[in-house]
Amino acid sequence: MKKLSARRRHPLAAVVVLLLALAATGGLYAAFAPAGTAKADETAQSLAIEEGKKLYSVGCASCHGTGGQGTSDGPSLVGVGSAAVDFQVGTGRMPAQQPGAQVPKKKVIYSQAEIDLLAAYIASLGAGPITPKESQFSPDGADVARGGELFRTNCAQCHNFTGEGGALTHGKYAPNLEGVSDKHLFEAMQTGPQNMPSFPDTTMPEKEKRDIIAYVKAVNSDEADSPGGLSLGGLGPVSEGLFAWVFGLGALIAVAVWVAAHTAKAKKS
Repeated sequence: MKKLSARRRHPLAAVVVLLLALAATGGLYAAFAPAGTAKADETAQSLAIEEGKKLYSVGCASCHGTGGQGTSDGPSLVGVGSAAVDFQVGTGRMPAQQPGAQVPKKKVIYSQAEIDLLAAYIASLGAGPITPKESQFSPDGADVARGGELFRTNCAQCHNFTGEGGALTHGKYAPNLEGVSDKHLFEAMQTGPQNMPSFPDTTMPEKEKRDIIAYVKAVNSDEADSPGGLSLGGLGPVSEGLFAWVFGLGALIAVAVWVAAHTAKAKKS
């Protein structure tokens, strides 16, 4: 009887065992759950790259090469990043219908999900600008006045003072910025598409990009006023000079004809 009672477990022994089991379970979860999650994310990314490569092979490889290395018909895509893909394909510029001085904006033929897959594949070819999140490009709370200063300093030379666009050399042009989404405006500054210079965060921080976006949206909104009266398309000296030549010179010619006609009548009388 003494032996049996010696072997009898302490009443708290079961509680201790349960606590140890829970601690061990928690330790195992902490040790293996993050690794499992990371592995799942890696698998999903690999699948996205694989599906993106299939889309690339059908719609892009004929110009940019089977591995994105570029050809005589299209530049290399190694290192352009996912942001460039999201901009070019998301605005319909790519795939291009035909080569030319500049690829115009057109109807988008890919869904956003397909664009994300293409972007994942191109991003895997080399590091580059990443597709921005809404918090990066949203103009909420941005400084419109500061954005106007930055726009006039860095952008107005090509896009005009209100973003109406303008002609460049050799058949190229700066596109009209009216109606362009906040995301695509940000990506254009990030990546520098076609003839545009790029403005990385080291040159132009995200806050300044948001200020510019706020300015562009403000001057192209339906509530924007033109203090000078008729805006003439906001094209500046070009449209104003044309107006002066056509209407001003026309008015002078009409006055000259009227004066000559009345002078001739006066002489006859």
